[in-house]
Amino acid sequence: MSDPKQRQLIHVQRAGRAVLELAGAATGDTDVWLDDWRLKRRDDGYKAQISSIELALDLTLTPTQSLLLQGVNGYSRKGPDADAASHYYSQPQLRVKGTLRNNDITEPVSGHAWLDHEWSSSYLPQNAAGWDWIGINFDDGGALMAFRMRGTGTAPPRWSTATLRDGKGRVQHYDMNAVQFSELRSWQSPRTGIKYPVAFRVKVGNLELVLEPLFDDQESDTRRTTGALYWEGAVRASMYGRAIGQGYLELTGYGQPLKL
Repeated sequence: MSDPKQRQLIHVQRAGRAVLELAGAATGDTDVWLDDWRLKRRDDGYKAQISSIELALDLTLTPTQSLLLQGVNGYSRKGPDADAASHYYSQPQLRVKGTLRNNDITEPVSGHAWLDHEWSSSYLPQNAAGWDWIGINFDDGGALMAFRMRGTGTAPPRWSTATLRDGKGRVQHYDMNAVQFSELRSWQSPRTGIKYPVAFRVKVGNLELVLEPLFDDQESDTRRTTGALYWEGAVRASMYGRAIGQGYLELTGYGQPLKL
């Protein structure tokens, strides 16, 4: 949870084996659980429940739009080789209601969310270090997903693509030639020493956005579970100085090349 009042990321993680019904995942529908943590699809929506000492949430997420297929009919290329790809769909503009507990204070919350579902057997293209990814809910009801696969060292990006759904529901996909990430500002973690570009100018076709984080320190240390150090945080999107949306930015492979 990104908390701008405390200017820090409240982060909890667990790992467990799928034995004795203590953890598991359904194969025919969205239903993932680990002890009393759960994400489950129900009544065409979702229920998310997390409980820990640091943070607890109980949220109902209701779709307001149809699924947004990424790539070509949900087949999302990640590089020049066709086998570096995933099956990928998004659910932008989810309506959220529920409760959130932090610092022993429980309060009602509401807003908008973004759900990504992606699966593959081969993800990172050869000679890629990691990716920069954004999912933005626009104030007019539109949505944008874009990412670039970065090369190692000073090599140019290996791949980039985007999907834009405008406020009227029209969907357009963009290939590498039409997607550009330009770094505007960096932040260096005082814990790991890793330097992340936390502000960007993103061009997708004729659309040009500026992304700024709610605050800089949104580094996630998931070495106990996924084995990765990365930056993932809430950002605001603006155009010509005018706020037009909000979402998330994910930056991987900056400390060292990501290994999946």
